[in-house]
Amino acid sequence: MTTMAPTLDARAFRNACGGFSTGVTIISTRSGENDHAMTANAFMSVSLDPPLIAISLANTARMLPRLRAAGGFAVSVLRAGMEDIAWHFAGRTRAGGPPPFTELAGLPTIRDAASTFVADVHSEVTAGDHVIVIGHVHTMHCDPQARPLLFHSGRFANLPETA
Repeated sequence: MTTMAPTLDARAFRNACGGFSTGVTIISTRSGENDHAMTANAFMSVSLDPPLIAISLANTARMLPRLRAAGGFAVSVLRAGMEDIAWHFAGRTRAGGPPPFTELAGLPTIRDAASTFVADVHSEVTAGDHVIVIGHVHTMHCDPQARPLLFHSGRFANLPETA
């Protein structure tokens, strides 16, 4: 089916974009003494020099003013098997309480994530109903052996183990 703007149906557009497989991340920050986190898959690297990453947040996301107030954020890339953590921070109650945070460079991060980036807010770009937040990475951790948790067409997926 071919659809042309301006008659694009928002749901059809979202479903079409869902056909692009992504990793799953937890965006987190600290505001005062409170830790805040949300599940997101709109994450990408932007630049190697300087090291920049980008996340995309809805204008209405509760995380946006908290992140702005903090001036920084962390991105924890989830590994295979962390679906419960993804669901928890997407607003679905998790049995056994919230997932355990650890701390990296003063911000809450997900323990045992495949990789973690801690960044200061570099800039923002308003893009329709979202804000693209670009972060300058100053600290990171990576487990090169970790298999990522993936998201495709509204479902979690995992890569097969390789020999």
